Amino acid sequence: MLSLDAETRAAERPEEHKDELRLWLRMLTCTTLVEAQIRRRLRATFNLTLPRFDLMAQLERAPEGLTLGELSRRLMVSNGNVTGLVERLAGRGQVERVAHKVDRRVVLVRLTEAGRAEFSRMARAHAAWVGALFEGLSAEETQTLMRLLGRVKQSVRSAR
Repeated sequence: MLSLDAETRAAERPEEHKDELRLWLRMLTCTTLVEAQIRRRLRATFNLTLPRFDLMAQLERAPEGLTLGELSRRLMVSNGNVTGLVERLAGRGQVERVAHKVDRRVVLVRLTEAGRAEFSRMARAHAAWVGALFEGLSAEETQTLMRLLGRVKQSVRSAR
């Protein structure tokens, strides 16, 4: 009997992959529900979108600043999207553009002091919200889920 790889088997015999498809949909639904809660709370509490929060989180990790291209790569969005996010955050006084110390042609984006203080408050609230969303899980369940999702991650990365 000819052995089929997982991709071919899935294409030729989709009925054999109902559990995997259900798992994928369950994971996607959970991610969507958590993200929707975070988006709603950021908007209601800080009048901030999730993409702006994510950009500020990247800048928090790089106090010296990042170029628009670096931000674009880290956030996995276009340079145009990053430019718009930076414009809005600069308008709120949360980020600033500064010339690179060595190459004056390079512009870095970094958090202002006000932006850093505001992000610190937002990050604490964000951590508390995520904690509240998962408080229905025991510590053991959380660790089990982390371990299993780690295996999912490995499986996805090794799939062809």
